[in-house]
Amino acid sequence: MQGGLNVLSLFTGAGGLDLGLEQVGFCTRLCVENDARARETLRQNRSSWTLARESDALAFARDPGAALREGGLRRSEISLLAGGPPCQPFSKAGHWTADGPTRMRDPRAKTIGAYLRILSHVLPDALIFENVSGFAFKGQHQGYRALVQGIREINRTRGTRYEPQLIRLNAADYGVPQLRERVFIVAHRLGRLLELPPPTHGPRASTGDRYRTSWDAIGDLDHADFSEELLPQGKWAALLPTIPEGQNYLWHTPGQGGQPLFGWRTRYWSFLLKLSKSAPSWTISASPGPATGPFHWRNRLLSSEEMCRLQTFPPGFAINAPRRVAQLQIGNAVPPALGELLGREIRRQLLRVADPTAAPILIPKARTDCPVAMHPARVPKQYLHMVGSHKPHPGTGKGPGRVGRSVAAHAL
Repeated sequence: MQGGLNVLSLFTGAGGLDLGLEQVGFCTRLCVENDARARETLRQNRSSWTLARESDALAFARDPGAALREGGLRRSEISLLAGGPPCQPFSKAGHWTADGPTRMRDPRAKTIGAYLRILSHVLPDALIFENVSGFAFKGQHQGYRALVQGIREINRTRGTRYEPQLIRLNAADYGVPQLRERVFIVAHRLGRLLELPPPTHGPRASTGDRYRTSWDAIGDLDHADFSEELLPQGKWAALLPTIPEGQNYLWHTPGQGGQPLFGWRTRYWSFLLKLSKSAPSWTISASPGPATGPFHWRNRLLSSEEMCRLQTFPPGFAINAPRRVAQLQIGNAVPPALGELLGREIRRQLLRVADPTAAPILIPKARTDCPVAMHPARVPKQYLHMVGSHKPHPGTGKGPGRVGRSVAAHAL
């Protein structure tokens, strides 16, 4: 295999990043993934990808040479080190619950050190590191600083010239039918830099190709009948049909068109959030609560197949697991179409290998048969006692949760 575009994949999950790289000629030679259910997904869908017996990246990092030999790889054969460590310590949601140093003490943050130790041993031609936008969030970016400092130390001790580039993008701007912000760190061993192509899609066709929508991705799966496992549960399930397509609970705040059941911005954004057929999906969450969207416009949960489509997994890819397990894998994955986009540019600009593909493969085709939005239902009687005057959220840093945490911290 020497001379091929070989990938060593860390924190592979369901393989989203690798499936995108695959579309432009990269070959995933070894996967390091410690979740047994994700490993089973990889076995069922990509049996040619070798799963490392040492599935924990932290343990793998202690002896990467032995693990590479297991995969039949030599360091000189690895074109790309790819990986997206667990994102929870770096998510913006975490900024509301813990300070930066606490997040860096999260055991999952240790995966950055593992990634760096493996990078130092392997010294691939290029690297790509993916995480949530909060990984490099202004003022709260300890993870990003640790990664960059580690790469610079590798340059100093190993004689490489990796120049880490921070790429921040929204998946919808490149044809993914989902509004999903992520950051990627890309670097080449000889210091070559990558120029990201300008966005290819936008809200109006007049500015380029239009955004791909939920209907483009899953419209052919739209049926009035669906499995009972997709019925929403919990206290707010019966309120969901009263939310218009593309809206959330804010519809039921003063002056917004519905009943005044809540105060303005007193709930999290994805509370009772519903897809619009004519717009990209909102971000697919990995572990949502019972009232967390996005929900289908037919007032139900999204099926595993629909979530795979909205994430741009390739046709035929299936996760044969309970729906919640499947959503965990799908929600944690890189949209494969982003892996395809960045893989193409890494191949062309950094590795300087000609790209045989003429156009993106995983972006859904635009449809012209999108129906009009469904009318929302009336608010059921069980919620009418909530109608009244509700105070709005007092502002950033002034909510009851943040105030309570500040009081507790000063009491220590």
